[in-house]
Amino acid sequence: MSSYDIAVKVENLVVSYGSIMAVNGLTFQVRSGEVYGLLGPNGAGKTSTIKVLAGVLEPTSGYVEVFGYPISNEIAVKSLIGYVPESIVLLDSLTPREFFEFIASVRKLNSKVVNLRLSQLVSAFNLKEYFDTPIAALSMGTKQKVAVIAALLHDPPLLVLDEPLNGLDARSSRILKELILIHTRKGGAVILSTHIMEIAEKLCTRVGIINRGKLIGEGTIDELKKLVKSVEGSLEDVFLKVTEQENDLREIVKALERI
Repeated sequence: MSSYDIAVKVENLVVSYGSIMAVNGLTFQVRSGEVYGLLGPNGAGKTSTIKVLAGVLEPTSGYVEVFGYPISNEIAVKSLIGYVPESIVLLDSLTPREFFEFIASVRKLNSKVVNLRLSQLVSAFNLKEYFDTPIAALSMGTKQKVAVIAALLHDPPLLVLDEPLNGLDARSSRILKELILIHTRKGGAVILSTHIMEIAEKLCTRVGIINRGKLIGEGTIDELKKLVKSVEGSLEDVFLKVTEQENDLREIVKALERI
């Protein structure tokens, strides 16, 4: 794993789609050895931020650095990142075996090392039964396993995960959670975007909450609870308060009770 203390540095990030500003001056850092949760309501700018960090979307302005490399250095940065997008795109005409061979070839990975790692991951995620089945014929959950393994195949120091548990069965979800924690114990870094507050609360070292493209709260779970004076509450309670949705939610619940 990398010896850099700061894995990711984001400064004044702006992402615009025409007149719509999805990310508005976002600044944060992610340290090696931590899981950084990127949370926010729908349309907050999480996925746009994730795409910039993964090198698949060019920012409108701002500066992003991964282990000392500017995001503009695509070759260096992409070798350091394992990315699972929210909407996965695979080569459906290939089997998982062929797809992983393709990934290994593109990344120029050592065949002995990658075969051992692949064998371990395929076994962990119970994918062996579908190893030679065309990806097009796989269920969404099984496709998600393929995407996760592909992201982990080159043992990158930074994992950028956008709703990575989508479609996974309980066993595979647990395996991925354990792999995330193992990764950080080895000194790697993880950026995790999820709508499931319980997962963020269990996995994340620190959390950044964004709304309307801006960072509106950041810290450990305990720090955020103190910030909103909800020490006994859950991360979900904190999230609703910070994003100013708590009062609206109370009114909606009252209205539902009258139905």
